[in-house]
Amino acid sequence: MSMVKHKRGSAPEVSTRREAELKALAEKSDAEIDYSDIPATEDEQWSGAVRGKFYRPLKTQASVRIDADVMEWLKRPGKGYQTRLNAILREAMLRDQNKK
Repeated sequence: MSMVKHKRGSAPEVSTRREAELKALAEKSDAEIDYSDIPATEDEQWSGAVRGKFYRPLKTQASVRIDADVMEWLKRPGKGYQTRLNAILREAMLRDQNKK
């Protein structure tokens, strides 16, 4: 099997015909779509699935001012303080989003 690779933003243009096919499919209700050629899946097949396993958010470089004692605390365990900081901020963000 050959692998097709595209660089971000360099994917080939979608043809007018293909665009029309995709639009027609998007407008169909689930009841109108023929799933007969797709095998049914059981709950046990999904038991080991992990949501977001391959999700990799885009990173943005930022310059922030952090209290010296906080930076010392972040760096104390060794390498990876930026990753730890990101994890702390992500946890706070998710907690805040779940409140709403």
